[in-house]
Amino acid sequence: MTALLTVDGLSRRFGGVQAVKDLSFSVGEGEVVGLIGPNGAGKTTAFALISGFLAPDAGAVRFRGRDLRGLKPHQVNALGLARTFQIMRPFSRLSVVRNVMIATLGRHPAPAEAERRARAILDELGLGARAQTPAGSLTLAERKRLELARALGTEPVLLLLDEVMSGLNAAETERMVELVRAINRRGVAILLIEHVMRAVMSLAQRIVVLNYGERIAEGRPEAVAADRRVIEAYLGDEEVTSAPA
Repeated sequence: MTALLTVDGLSRRFGGVQAVKDLSFSVGEGEVVGLIGPNGAGKTTAFALISGFLAPDAGAVRFRGRDLRGLKPHQVNALGLARTFQIMRPFSRLSVVRNVMIATLGRHPAPAEAERRARAILDELGLGARAQTPAGSLTLAERKRLELARALGTEPVLLLLDEVMSGLNAAETERMVELVRAINRRGVAILLIEHVMRAVMSLAQRIVVLNYGERIAEGRPEAVAADRRVIEAYLGDEEVTSAPA
């Protein structure tokens, strides 16, 4: 499998805290990779380093063969790498469709085409009926899907998802798993941070495990779930092998 994203020796310190240490892994074209670990393990920092929101102290990130060091987030996004944020900040007073158009206009400057594409994404994510609704009135599950829609509006080939299932009930989580799987079937590669382990095990072809900023395991979901280091650092006795129906 051709590597789409390559993370090589990535490190970042905040004062006395080593948030990410010598992190290396890759994401192949069309692959789904889970990035898991306990709170504070460095997962979101890794996302920020990959997407240009933070500069690394050491190491490199290559996307489609290009070194991303020194690029701003919008420049990284223009290359085809998009991310969602754990803390969602939609433009609350704007309509749902206008929120997504902010993204689609970057690829399609003609407003009519930008709106057409935004509405198509909303229909795909089950938000079509809410297109004219102010974003601030959406439920949590709907805001999660809007966050996903805004990322999709930039037409990524690699999508970084930061806890898009946190706070959702079982039915909402299952729906999000289905949506992520459908996006991946179109050929979009996905790097997924998630604490809902059944969802990760269902979606990911490969899992990278962080603890205190370092990679402690990597492999197929079933191998990672059985790794004693991962169990001790993160999983405990939690049942993680069954997927949402």
